[in-house]
This record gives sequence, C-alpha cells and structure tokens, in this order.
Amino acid sequence: MNFIGNIFRPPAEHDSVLLQVTVGCSHNRCAFCAMYAGKRFSVKDAGIMECDIDEIARDYPDAKRIFLCDGDALSMPTERLASILESIRRKIPGVRRIGAYAGVHGLMRKSADELTMLKSLGLGILYFGLETGDDEILTAMSKGATTVEQIAACRSIVDAGIKCSVMVLLGLGGVEHSQRHARLTGEALTMIDPDYVGALSLMLVPGTSLYDRARNGCFVLPTAEGLLRELKIMLEYTNLSSAVLSANHASNYLPFQVRLPGRKEEAIALIEAALSGNVRLKPESLRGL
Repeated sequence: MNFIGNIFRPPAEHDSVLLQVTVGCSHNRCAFCAMYAGKRFSVKDAGIMECDIDEIARDYPDAKRIFLCDGDALSMPTERLASILESIRRKIPGVRRIGAYAGVHGLMRKSADELTMLKSLGLGILYFGLETGDDEILTAMSKGATTVEQIAACRSIVDAGIKCSVMVLLGLGGVEHSQRHARLTGEALTMIDPDYVGALSLMLVPGTSLYDRARNGCFVLPTAEGLLRELKIMLEYTNLSSAVLSANHASNYLPFQVRLPGRKEEAIALIEAALSGNVRLKPESLRGL
C-alpha cells in the first residue's frame, strides 16, 4: 500500500482496511491538533489509488469495511471520490461500508444530490470533528467555521442517509469556559441528532499553538474532575432521538459507552459516582491519544 506519512483512523474503524486517498488535512490550522503537521494537503494520484485498490482486492478479498484516509476525503472533487467508490464496489464486492473523515468546507461544497449519490455508491459513515458548539472557542481554536455552519454540514450528512459520527472535545474551553462549552456543545448535538457521538478529552500536544498557550499560562486545562463535570453538563443538554455515545477513547478518565436516550440517566449517574469517588478513574499513565 502506498501510504504517505502517519495514518490515522477513528477507533471504531479498527477492523477496517485503510485506503489513503488524500494526504493531510485541507484545513490543518486547528490550534489543538498536530495529526497532520508537516503534511501539505493533496489528492493522491488516481493511478496510485487504483493500484492500492487492486492490492486490497488481492490481499483482503473478504474485506467488509474500508476507511478512506487522510483527514478530509470529502474535500475531493465529487467525480474523483465517486470513481474511487465505484472501483471499490467493482473490485471488492463484499465491502459493506466505506467511511471517511469529513470537514465542514468539503461538506459545504457537496450538494444534497451529490451526497445521496455517494451514499448509493457505498459511503456509509462520515466522522465529523465538531469539537464544540461555542463560537468563541471555535474562533480561538482556529477551526475556520461557525457553529451554525458545522451544524448545517452535519445535518447534510444525516439528511443524505449517511451515518453521522460527531466528535466533541472535552476541555477545549479551558477552565474559564468549561461550563459554557459543555452546555453549547450539548445543544449543538441536539440540533444535529447524529447516529454516534464520540467524546474525547483534550490532551495538550507539543508543537501546537494551544500547547504554547498553556505553557505561557494563557490556557488552563480542566482537571480530571473538571472534564467529568463537562461531560455531565453536556449530557444534560443533549437530547437525541437514537445514538450511541462513546466516551471510551484512550484520552478519557472514565471510559464507558451507552445508547441514548434510554441510558442517559445511567451515564449521568456513573459520572456522579466517579465525581464522588465511588468509581475509580483511569490512571494518568494509561491515557493517550
């Protein structure tokens, strides 16, 4: 396989075959992220991608899931992306679902008809980094979009019938804006009504501008208890029709997964038990990105 640089995929895609169709992230300016540092965004050569698909067909003929890397496959021209999906369907007919990360700008350039067409070609799930529903924090983190734009982008996924997995980042507002970040993020999730929510905890990464702000005392990361309180508030303001909430990322102090809305109160009670010291938190040494 022709991989360029480090490759990332969501935890839920751990059993998927990885196919790199773009290099890097089309935005790549978020203050907290170093995943694609040093990578200049580009769409990979069509011939190389066809060779990689041929290799998957040869080495993984029974593959059921494929994940399109890198950070923003939806920023590709629709025709190029459709061609890749068609090739996968033709050469690896057993594939049941194709997933990818999606960014707000790539989605905003896709019409409803285009997304519906991509869904018909096998695009089954998109992972979207909402991070927060707070416009002030979005600006501070250089996300390059407003909450309204992000909600609209996610709703376009849902409306096309593609599974929507939204990632939120606990701690992104720092201690100063912790409660507001949690409340507004819960409200944004309610408006999106995704199929999946992934709650991750912010970890400060050397080489990012947010790391430098923290070292200079301009940003204070909430404690483990503060992050749990954020998650509790976010849950209280989140009302979804049917979704799986995963808070079991390696960065989290209290790993759990529940289906909402049925087990919402159970999740809140678990967080309260942890805050009162009746449930042990993950040791710092076991946390990671």
